[in-house]
Amino acid sequence: MSKKTGFAFGAMLLALSFPAKAQQAQKVPRIGYLTASSASSQASRLDAFRQGLHELGYVEGKNIVIEYRYAEGLDRVPALAAELVGLKVDVIVTGGTGASRAAKEATHTIPIVMAQEGDPVGSGSVASLARPGGSVTGLSTLSPEISGKQLELLKEIVPQLYRVAVIGSSTDPSTPQVLKETELAAGALRVQLQYLDVLGPKDLETVFRAARKERADTVLVLTSPVVNSLRTQFVELAAKSGLPAMYPFPEYVEAGGLMSYGASRTDSFRRAATYVDKILKGTKPSDIPVEQPKKFEFLINLKAAKQIGLTIPPNVLARADRVIR
Repeated sequence: MSKKTGFAFGAMLLALSFPAKAQQAQKVPRIGYLTASSASSQASRLDAFRQGLHELGYVEGKNIVIEYRYAEGLDRVPALAAELVGLKVDVIVTGGTGASRAAKEATHTIPIVMAQEGDPVGSGSVASLARPGGSVTGLSTLSPEISGKQLELLKEIVPQLYRVAVIGSSTDPSTPQVLKETELAAGALRVQLQYLDVLGPKDLETVFRAARKERADTVLVLTSPVVNSLRTQFVELAAKSGLPAMYPFPEYVEAGGLMSYGASRTDSFRRAATYVDKILKGTKPSDIPVEQPKKFEFLINLKAAKQIGLTIPPNVLARADRVIR
């Protein structure tokens, strides 16, 4: 082969390699989003997640793709987790403990980012907050001061508070830790707790009857996929019972509930985007510590207060991040 022919051949090979390299460079990362909840209940949080991605230069449908999977209950979560693994997504973002557990069981290789999880150490999602280990990292929504603050606020609006009906779901892995923190706070405030378990819609009227029978002064609702999916019914029954209720998320208050206090879910989802960005750029999940809440939200619905004949003290109203009138 002459020098001239060799040069031409080499130039041809180089030219042929350009499309392949260009195609490789244009590979669009694919994120899987998995939750046990419904699309409607996740709307504001996913908007925050997309906003977080946008701030980092990602635009859905252009340089990043998101595959959404809403189980609307725990039963379908494992199958949807397996579906995302089959799609070979680059990262799986989970919207709750049940989703994190299913994703972790479905894959040991695809990185998992928890956008919100109550007790990731207690549930076994990570080894520790500082050193997650394995393929899971993200954000915890559990903070020791949340339970105490919720009970303090209930006591401020019901000064003679003595008995609190705590409604949750034993199927949620974070419930034992949340109950432990709530019991510690109740002891300090000299308040008695009555735990009532909700496993499905049929339990709702039963637990409210039990709360009234035991002369509960207020209701504290814990978070879980089961409970969250029934928030409209919760709000209606709380109003019907005349019991002041504290909820974990703003969505309950927006649906007509009295009050909510807890870690800002929208802030957690926005910050989850930074975890995705780091992982897509090569950082291992095991090297990214799990963050605890940095922002908390307190909402009050004065319409709900009026409905049950409750007056919210001005000093409590002044501390609310948002008041629905």
